[in-house]
Amino acid sequence: KEGHVNMKKIWTNGCFDILHIGHIKMLQYAASLADKVIVGIDSDERVSRLKGADRPINNEQIRREILLSIRHVDEVYIFDSKQNMCDILRQQQIDEMIIGEEYRGRDITGSDVVSKIHFFPRIKGFSTTEIINATIRP
Repeated sequence: KEGHVNMKKIWTNGCFDILHIGHIKMLQYAASLADKVIVGIDSDERVSRLKGADRPINNEQIRREILLSIRHVDEVYIFDSKQNMCDILRQQQIDEMIIGEEYRGRDITGSDVVSKIHFFPRIKGFSTTEIINATIRP
């Protein structure tokens, strides 16, 4: 992957709190589109704000380490605001983004920074919230 001059970089982001097959399939797809896959994860504080006080299940350092162990992932950045995420996109010179299909038609943070956005279809039955609700909260 490293070495060629015009290396194409793709970004995806999210909480990545409890990894499931939907995350893996999206990362595989991202790797098929670019030379380098860079993942942004929401900071613990941001996850709590977005998902509730009982989240995240895994802290940001654990989530980062797990993602870095996946062969499709080249780098992982932790961000705590929309502005912070856009700053990373600019600093890392990200070319394209991949995000979940459910965000189509919505305001997408970073859409003004990257040249192209790819939408990835949600894999039915797999979401961290659904997994938590089915296993921890009967």
